[in-house]
This record gives sequence, structure tokens and C-alpha cells, in this order.
Amino acid sequence: MTSDKKETVIKVIGAKKTDTKKTDAQQPGAQKPNMDNQDFSASRFYGPRFYGRRKGRPLRQTMQTLLAEKLPEVRFDLERHAAAQFSSPCADVFLEIGFGGGEHIAGLATQRPDAGFIGAEPFINGVASLLRHMQDDDIDNIRIWDDDVRLIFASLADASLAGAYVMFPDPWPKKRHAGRRILQDDVMNSLARLIRPGGSLVMASDDPTAKSWLLQAAMRHPAFDWTARCADDWQIRPADLPATRYMKKAENEARHPAWFIFTRS
Repeated sequence: MTSDKKETVIKVIGAKKTDTKKTDAQQPGAQKPNMDNQDFSASRFYGPRFYGRRKGRPLRQTMQTLLAEKLPEVRFDLERHAAAQFSSPCADVFLEIGFGGGEHIAGLATQRPDAGFIGAEPFINGVASLLRHMQDDDIDNIRIWDDDVRLIFASLADASLAGAYVMFPDPWPKKRHAGRRILQDDVMNSLARLIRPGGSLVMASDDPTAKSWLLQAAMRHPAFDWTARCADDWQIRPADLPATRYMKKAENEARHPAWFIFTRS
């Protein structure tokens, strides 16, 4: 697809120029923790500032047990090589950033038992939900990072990922919150380093604002090429992406998801 056609597509999708002004997430000292929040780890003192929920409704006892007993067994280890953390050898390792309730990454892992998947999600209710999927479906090729994904980038080797997924991220539609959106330049640079040549960056959203900044963030990075050749390529869910309840709900409510697939050049 030529540059002119891509610009036309952005207009059709409804993209607006992204705000490059520094926001609260980018200001010096942004990593300072909120001392009123009693639920924080050492990483939240010194790591990047995280925006979003970490907890939702109180968990049932069965879910609390999964967190206490299952999570330590499958938690991603910063000190070990990613591929070595899976019980079976895997040539391909994928990362999903913000897996929500875990239905999508669980579906991917079921489709590809020969591959390894790293799921990053700070929302503890979502982590518990993924653990339940793993238990119910006997999934062993997922490792979970239950914190900000940016904290694991440094531990991953160059070109160690076959691909990454950013599915239905928090849209942060207000301009003053632009710095809270997940695909900032530093994250794109990290993904460019981590995804091997020929690997994939797959993104999706049903929110008009998020569609805009997801597409623009990937298009302006020189390491990624958009694979779309016609409208169906971003309007129709790729057959190899598992359908989830959230996707079906969006479609039933006439919120039309867009699917963006880029390759690492």
C-alpha cells in the first residue's frame, strides 16, 4: 500500500493527529508512587508510572487460591531466558501486552502448543481469569507478568520475539491523557528491538480514538510495515485470531473493531 493510500485509510478510519506534547506520564519524576495506595511493589517505586486499574471486584476464594498457588509457578522470571521458561522447547515466543481477561492469549496458546506466550497484565482480576483458563484448558505454554510490561523489556534479548499483540487497549481518548497510551515511542522502539525481522505486531481496537493512535504509532516507526492491501484487511478479523466474548459484544453493539497487522522489516 502506497503512502498516499495509507494517508487516505487513516482519514477513513478517523485518525487525528496525535499530540506529541509532553504529558504527565512523561514528565520528570513521573515514576514517584502514590503513597496513599497501599498495594504496590518495589517495582512501582522505581519503574515507569502506570495508569489504569490494578484491582477490581473482590475475588472469590477459588480465584485467590489460583493467585496464591498457580501464579508463582507460571510467573515470568526476569532472570531467565524467555524461551527457557517453558516446559517444552519452543522456537517461537510471543508477547501479549494487556491480555485483559486472558481469553485471547489462552486461545492463541491452545492453537500453538509448540510456541511460548508471555502475557503482561497488571489488573489482578484479569490475571486470575487467565489462570482459570490455563487450569480449565490444561494450558502450560503461557508465562504471566502481573505488572507493567515495560518492566520486562530490558530482560528480553534482541529479536527474541516472533510477534507481539496489543488487543483492545485502554483508549485514553482525551488529549491531555495522550501520554498514558501504551504505544509511546519508547515502547515502539522496544518492540522494534525485540521482534525479529519478519515477525508480527498485531493490534486491534473498537474505539475510534484508539484506532487512530494505534495505527499512527506503528506507521510512523521505520521498523514496521503495514500489511493491509484492501479494506477487508483491517475490517475483518483475521482467521487465526481467536474470537472472544469482548469482540462479539462489540460487534453486537455495532462497535466495529479494526485489525492492524504490521511486520518487522
